[in-house]
Amino acid sequence: MGPGRSATTCTSCRWTRSDEANVRVPYRLSNDYSENEKIFIRAALQEISTLTCVHLVERSTEEDFLDIGSGSGCWSHVGKVGGAQYLSLMKTGCLSRGVIQHEVQHALGFYHEQSRSDRDDFIDVMWQYIDESDWSNFEMVDTDNLDEPYDYSSVLHYGWYAFSNTSGQLSLKPKPDPTVSIGQRYGLSQEDVTKVKKLYGCRLCSFLLTGLNGFLDSRSYMSEYSKEKTCLWLIRVNTNKALMHIQSFNVSPSSDCSSNYITVYDGANTSSPLLIDKACGRREFPLLVASTGAMLLEFVHDENSTSLDTEFQVAYSSVDCGGTHLEDHGTVTSPGYPNVYPNMANCITTIWAPPGYQIVLDFTALDVEYSASCLYDYLIINDGGSPGSPELGRFCSDMKIPTLMSTGNILLLQFNSDVWMNKSGYSADYYFVKPE
Repeated sequence: MGPGRSATTCTSCRWTRSDEANVRVPYRLSNDYSENEKIFIRAALQEISTLTCVHLVERSTEEDFLDIGSGSGCWSHVGKVGGAQYLSLMKTGCLSRGVIQHEVQHALGFYHEQSRSDRDDFIDVMWQYIDESDWSNFEMVDTDNLDEPYDYSSVLHYGWYAFSNTSGQLSLKPKPDPTVSIGQRYGLSQEDVTKVKKLYGCRLCSFLLTGLNGFLDSRSYMSEYSKEKTCLWLIRVNTNKALMHIQSFNVSPSSDCSSNYITVYDGANTSSPLLIDKACGRREFPLLVASTGAMLLEFVHDENSTSLDTEFQVAYSSVDCGGTHLEDHGTVTSPGYPNVYPNMANCITTIWAPPGYQIVLDFTALDVEYSASCLYDYLIINDGGSPGSPELGRFCSDMKIPTLMSTGNILLLQFNSDVWMNKSGYSADYYFVKPE
């Protein structure tokens, strides 16, 4: 993963502030990358920009910038060098979110986590299983550890077998527990984010929530960050799609929700499509499914808000498929339709109309494995925003489904398949109507 995680002690190697609050790091993407590859790289960089005051922006005329190209391997200089600073992300092997963020973290001034000055307290380097020509990748560095704990989950930590020259033999052994997982490349860890914020003096209320599931309670943050007007939580599940369940919600109401509110985005930044636009007061929400594994919750509040009059609890998890449909008409399908749906699929699809509207659902196709009582592969339609809402039906086989209409403004579709007998699934058109 390139030369030289904790921060360089070289202050001149840090990128300089562009204004009182932010650090701009310009970059240029080589035309060796396809447009889709460029979009993917930008998305990985955007997570850093969202969660810290270090904003990675496409270069215009700046003299100092990251020149990102498909060179030989995945590598970066540590810290700012100046001029057109080359950062190599080879098209074959380096274009994953974690690897991209790994190399950019180097460019921001961070060494590998196992190179930090206190690493011997946390990990053993098994030199006997590493070729001497590779020893430089494991050298300990005089780092500024920023008073932060050693982070086995850092995107800048090598894995157990990095550069091992002997099959089955570890090159790095965590201690005291050698089974601790190291070397993940899903993306930044929360500690990675915290260290960037500390190194660059970011005064931000921002958090990264990772893993397959988790929970956030606004009351845990209100006391520590009460003076910060905006807080951000980026939910990033490592596989499939992110699902958000707002379990309770009471945000002090304001005129047009102008001063106290939450907004939820379908993606990793505030330019992503909206799932919830400025909600306040006491509200209930349906299950929300992102189009990817990332979802951003923004909380804006005034200085008079307290944890007593403003609180919300959110659970998140991942689902294999599904989505959230806010358009006034559209089509919903099983995964891969009209091709066969996959085994062990767990899909949640929410159709959410504005208040005062109902939803009409017309099925154009249904071909799902038959079983008595639809126990194996099935589609459940709930008249509301949660799996506990009243059922409009449980369907499988080639049942003829009549036109369905919600009583309120939300429908929830749950599609599940088991380990065998895949079919083409379902397709249905929907549209919103005003009750007469």
